[in-house]
Amino acid sequence: MVSTKVTLSGWTLDNPLIPASGTFGYGKEFSELWDINMLGSFSFKGTTLEPRFGNPTPRIAECTAGMINAVGLQNPGIHHVIEHELPEMKKYFHKKVVANISGFSIDEYVECCRLIDKEDQVGIIEVNVSCPNVHGGGMAFGTSPENAAAVTKAVKAVTTKPVYIKLSPNVTDIVAVAKACEDAGADGLSLINTMLGMRIDLKTKKPVIANTMGGFSGPAIFPVAVRMVYQVARAVNIPIIGMGGVATAEDVIEMMLAGATAVQIGAQNLVDPYVCPKIINELPEVMQKYRINSLEEIIGGAWK
Repeated sequence: MVSTKVTLSGWTLDNPLIPASGTFGYGKEFSELWDINMLGSFSFKGTTLEPRFGNPTPRIAECTAGMINAVGLQNPGIHHVIEHELPEMKKYFHKKVVANISGFSIDEYVECCRLIDKEDQVGIIEVNVSCPNVHGGGMAFGTSPENAAAVTKAVKAVTTKPVYIKLSPNVTDIVAVAKACEDAGADGLSLINTMLGMRIDLKTKKPVIANTMGGFSGPAIFPVAVRMVYQVARAVNIPIIGMGGVATAEDVIEMMLAGATAVQIGAQNLVDPYVCPKIINELPEVMQKYRINSLEEIIGGAWK
């Protein structure tokens, strides 16, 4: 009998599957299709201090082996999430969740994390440092080791739960950013977030997306994600949640061999809403095929 259990910062998951933030909402729509309690957990919609309508439409552009989105962190705000979404979630999901937090200043990150840290339903706080720093010229916090470390340190000062920093791939040296976060007290890392891409409509000769550019995700970015997880895992001593183009049980195992302890599924949820239960059901068979008895034993196996 194979074991699919993994442990993130003392939290044991039945399997490493975690739908990624922004692709699973608060789980309700998916819970009407299949029992989402079979998941390891899920990362709920990226949450900011104030409600956000997001970017103008069109926000989505399809492309070969992936998609581009510029939704703009549309969400009801942290207070609504705590007062309404989390109590509602208890009715259909009976495990702890990953709380994805975004902000446009360090103060915003701190306040959101301080508030969500009090919620029993939250197992890990996932801090997205890909947001533009409104006090720093609009560059994302995650593009510099110093800024990423500043967010990490500030958030850790007001939280008791494990804090995982979600890293952007749109940097020259992701290892430097990862190590800065680890040194600042991060309990773990999530990577990679979307890459930057765009499409142009040949008929209008204008960008497809109103925001011009957006986050490129899907199977096309999987090799980049595996490479970055591999590089970061070898450089840090904290757990990694790997993501980026994962679409099959084989992809999950490959990501774990690169160094991920758990694996998030993003864009593929939008292509096939049943992809997560399919992967969970296929994992034991694929493990047996490759003579893997326990997923925890293969973490970082490509370099250890």
